[in-house]
Amino acid sequence: MQRNYALVHEWLTPKATGGSELVVREILNHIDADVYALIDFESTNPSSYLFQRQIGTTFLQHFPFARNGVQKYLPLLPLAIEQLDLREYDVILSSSHTVAKGVLTTPYQLHICYCHAPMRFAWDLTFDYLNSSLMGRGVQGILTRYLLHRLRQWDALTANRVDYFIANSKHTAARIWRCYRRQAEVIYPPVNIDRFPFQEKKEDFYLTVSRLVSYKQVDLIVKAFNQMGRPLVVIGTGPQLDMIRQLAKPNVRVLGAQPDGVVEQYMSGAKAFIYAACEDFGIALVEAQACGTPVIAYGAGGATETVRDIRQHPDGATGLLFSAQTEAALVEAVEAFEGYRGEFKPQWARSHAASFAPTIFKQRYLAFVESCYQNKTDAWAS
Repeated sequence: MQRNYALVHEWLTPKATGGSELVVREILNHIDADVYALIDFESTNPSSYLFQRQIGTTFLQHFPFARNGVQKYLPLLPLAIEQLDLREYDVILSSSHTVAKGVLTTPYQLHICYCHAPMRFAWDLTFDYLNSSLMGRGVQGILTRYLLHRLRQWDALTANRVDYFIANSKHTAARIWRCYRRQAEVIYPPVNIDRFPFQEKKEDFYLTVSRLVSYKQVDLIVKAFNQMGRPLVVIGTGPQLDMIRQLAKPNVRVLGAQPDGVVEQYMSGAKAFIYAACEDFGIALVEAQACGTPVIAYGAGGATETVRDIRQHPDGATGLLFSAQTEAALVEAVEAFEGYRGEFKPQWARSHAASFAPTIFKQRYLAFVESCYQNKTDAWAS
């Protein structure tokens, strides 16, 4: 029987190019679904895979400066997502890291949510956002805290609108259980490893590629390399760009935003890729390994699932994990890495990265959707 699919994502803009957008793209490669989002500025973007596609949006589409993101309209996001009328569809596929899972459905529809993370600013990173923003101070700070309180209530409530959860890592599955008390199937996101050139011979520099925001801990990386005097290249942009540039000593090159080709060149030539954030998955860590580049990463979150530490996996190691988000811990890890350098084989990293290829995602995602549909059909028939 023919099924009608709807795919719901938070926002579609040229600036939204993270792992969640890669998941949306891959799903649409294999499932013929109508697409919905809070806002859409990709269907008019000639360089986008969504160019000239019909996409359903909400009233936020017409708000001032929506093209630059709707985070500024945070109190309205739950209301907006609930205005999408999806009653004509048999299966709702949501790709959610903020509010997409909150769409309204009927008892006769199947809703499968690929959850990239429960909304981080309302749960794990609440105090980071409050302490780093003017919105966390004074009277407006009290209002912001109340808003986040209500968002947590709404977020937990709307978990009941989902029939089945998929998590992008075991770490995220644990967060889904903690926030929603729901089990989640773990299906790692697709990483386009063929995009990244494999290179055995490495050059004498370390690399980090990241958005320059506080929780990414790029300033910690720069301070650690300032201490060591070892060469570091920083690629990325964000609100901390000027601060990072002022912080960097001559051994640290801050390149800002760079085109894909330049990122791939540096990633394939780096001695090691450095990452200090706690990520739900961390797609950049797998991309570096696809180049044959080992990874030195903070040993929490998705990194524990994507990086094979040489101290636990001497045969097949792809990097080294450090235990604390401190300059001292990172310095110790880099010095340890230098001692192990001859024991890393680029082929191990490339082979490990292949386990996150799009073909693996396709097989597991489609099989899970089919299984959920059959379970729901059987339940309706009984």
